[in-house]
Order: sequence, then structure tokens, then C-alpha cells
Amino acid sequence: MTKTPRVLITGAFGQIGSELITSLSHLYPPEQIFCLDLHIPPDFSGQAFKLDVSDSQQLAEFIRDHRITEVFHLVSLLSATGEANPDLAWQLNLGSLKTVLDLARETKMKVFWPSSIAAFGPTTPRDQTPQHTILEPQTMYGVTKVAGELLCQYYFLKYGVDVRSLRYPGVLSWKTPPGGGTTDYAVAIFPAALATGKYTCFLKSDTTLPMIYIDDAVRATVELMQADPAALSVRTSYNLAAISFSPRELAAEISRHVPLRLTYTPDHRQKIADSWPRSIDDSCARHDWGWRHTFDLPALAEAMLTGFKSLYGQN
Repeated sequence: MTKTPRVLITGAFGQIGSELITSLSHLYPPEQIFCLDLHIPPDFSGQAFKLDVSDSQQLAEFIRDHRITEVFHLVSLLSATGEANPDLAWQLNLGSLKTVLDLARETKMKVFWPSSIAAFGPTTPRDQTPQHTILEPQTMYGVTKVAGELLCQYYFLKYGVDVRSLRYPGVLSWKTPPGGGTTDYAVAIFPAALATGKYTCFLKSDTTLPMIYIDDAVRATVELMQADPAALSVRTSYNLAAISFSPRELAAEISRHVPLRLTYTPDHRQKIADSWPRSIDDSCARHDWGWRHTFDLPALAEAMLTGFKSLYGQN
């Protein structure tokens, strides 16, 4: 007998999770979706619970008590924030993943876990970075992503856990504030353009990085989880790509809509960005489960500006 899906999202009100809830609500009734986070929006009407996922006992009890069949384990300390607190990044990013994988082994639930382009490093080919390549990151965030990818593959090979993952590029959205990542300039630039017409970027003008609009990122996540397991050839983490651009190119696109003057004051995040790819080869994802992005740079810029204008009550 097929189990009724009971879906858990950890880190539910972060950048990916907050949009994923909406997407999953089109697939499942609200009583089958459970959200965990440390901070719950007061106006959220679904099933939300305050829980620290680093408490392995509480997390295990919640998953067992609510008979979870599928988990999107999104909790993570991002790149720049992780460098400020590497011990916490290690404990949070990997400790909770190990707990989830152990529970998946026990309960046969399906798992999604996010990796990142931070898994790559300065020795990785930077242009059209292949699926199978050198992984030698120089940030704690990247180290946790490489270790997590290998842990996911281990649990698949050793125990048959159906765990799936994406190496997200920089994810751009307007509904949630930036979370301490190296690509955050590409979000912060939009409200600055609308408010003052000026922005000081913490990366150099020609720093090209892979990016993806939130709608595409969430759709990729759901499509991967719905894919036929027999079609999946990657159980570490799939490369995911959409578009690549530099701060200068993004500013030029924004300037087509609103006036914007950009200045550059590179900081510690420049070194992180310089160790990441400029573009990604995601042909495995396109072949295995039919991935296709829909937002190019003009569409992304227009969507971000429209979104922020709606937040600020602008026409």
C-alpha cells in the first residue's frame, strides 16, 4: 500500500523554503505539509513548528511522531556567515543532515538536501564546470557541502536511502532578505536601485558568477524530487545552472528600467567569489530529468524589480 505523502520542510521560512511551501501546496493538501524553523511568520496559516534541528533527539521525535515520508532539509549556514562561525557551520550543516539520513534509513523516507557551487574551489575548472570534477573548497561552507554530498551518496549506496540534491548557484528572490551569502549583492542591488539609485557592490565589477531566479530554483527542486529514481545517475548532487552575469552586467540591465549608479568596494567575499565557477555545465540534470531554466537576465531583472516595487507599494 502506498503511503499518504507527509512532507517536512526544515528551514521552512528561509529563501528557498518560503517559496517551496507555496509550490508544494499545489501538490499536497495543507494537512500533509509540515514546516520547521526557529522563526515562524506571524501571518503563516499552515502547519508550522518552532524546532532547532541541531537537537537531533527533538528532530527525530518530530519525524517519527508525524510519520514524515519526504523531507526537504534546507537548514544551512551560508558562505560568508559560515566563515564568521566555522564551528557552527560544521555542526549545523552536517550534524542535522546525518540525523535526517539516519532517520531516512529507518523510516524509508525520501530526502532532498541542498548543495551549492561553494562545493567547488580554486582548482575546479571555472568555465562550464563539469558534473564530475575537482572539489577542493576553501570555505567551511564549501567543506560542509562536499562532505554532505559524499554522505548522501554513501547512504544511497550503503543503505538504499533515496536522497537527492542540487548544487544551487546564487539564488535570487525578493520575498526574503539575503541570508549571508557571497551572491547577496545581486539581491541587495534591487531595493537600493529603487530607493536611492545608488549601490556599493562588495565584489569587483567583472566578477561573473552563476545565478538562478527563485522560481526556477524551486521548480528544479520539485522536479528532481518527482523524477523517476531509475533515471537518476547522480547521488552526490546535480549541477544546476541558469544564467551567469557580473555586477556590471546586472547593473546595466537594471539601468534599462531605473537609474542606477554602481560603485565597487570589494571585501572578504571577493576571495570566495574568485574561487567559484563562472559558468556551470548542468547537462546531466538536463539529460536525466529534463531540467530547463526559464528566466534569462532580462526576465530575472524585471521579475526582481516588479517584486520589490510591490513590497514598497510602488507602481
